[in-house]
Amino acid sequence: MGKKRKAPEAEALPSSVADEQNEASNSKSAASKEKVLILSSRGIGHRFRHLMRDITKILPHSKKDAKLDSKDQLYVLNELCDLKGCSTCIFFEVRKRRDLYMWLSKSPKGPTAKFHVVNVHTMDELKLTGNCLMGARPILVFDKTFDAAPHSSLLKEMFQQTFAVPRGHKKSKPFVDHAMCFFLIENRIWVRHYQISEPDEKKGQSVLVEIGPRFVLTPILILSASFTGAVIYENPDYVSPNAIRSAMKLQEAMKYKVKAKAAARKKRQETAMVLPEDELDTVFAEEDDD
Repeated sequence: MGKKRKAPEAEALPSSVADEQNEASNSKSAASKEKVLILSSRGIGHRFRHLMRDITKILPHSKKDAKLDSKDQLYVLNELCDLKGCSTCIFFEVRKRRDLYMWLSKSPKGPTAKFHVVNVHTMDELKLTGNCLMGARPILVFDKTFDAAPHSSLLKEMFQQTFAVPRGHKKSKPFVDHAMCFFLIENRIWVRHYQISEPDEKKGQSVLVEIGPRFVLTPILILSASFTGAVIYENPDYVSPNAIRSAMKLQEAMKYKVKAKAAARKKRQETAMVLPEDELDTVFAEEDDD
């Protein structure tokens, strides 16, 4: 009988190549473990709560936490991110139960962006026909306007690191059937969520069907660190909702003042138009009495 041949021994890779492969595998495993912490403050309404729930459904690598009691000490969110093992935090802050602000931060080193959220429409409210697989990784679409300014480029990078589901995440699905679109128009960010349906037989192109939610973000400021630090950008065109409501009340007060002045002027005119009494008016009345 012939002798068995020995299997050829695997050649040892150079140390540099082995180190590069180990670093690549470590970076992939670290990227797949990135998580997003999503929470809100006390006093959040049903509409804003449903918006937070919809965003949580879109991001399978997200984690929810209890409501935060304090609105002045936001730096404690870094400790929560550390405890939950999250590298990104989305905090929804509610003021006066009707004004919604969204904080987007990279913990623990920053930066942090603050937005005013308006025109909120949730999935249940819209009742759109679009649908997608829960846990699927979305395609992120950005407008070209994001590359026009440094602060918008920074916001684009933050959105990419937040809404891009890591490849190989344990809760993600290996499908791509929906897209999140970000459009920068008039210094506001319009966010839309679409389903990528099958190609049409006639046109031969994929059709986008809106899923929801839809909302608009108005950038307010960007901080250098996580929920603290120097202000590296501040929107000069931003007007707070309190200032808008105050201006509306002043406008209504001015309308009331104009009406009051018009009524007083009319009364003065009516008083001035009264004719004085004439002495001859009573002459014939006395003769009739006789």
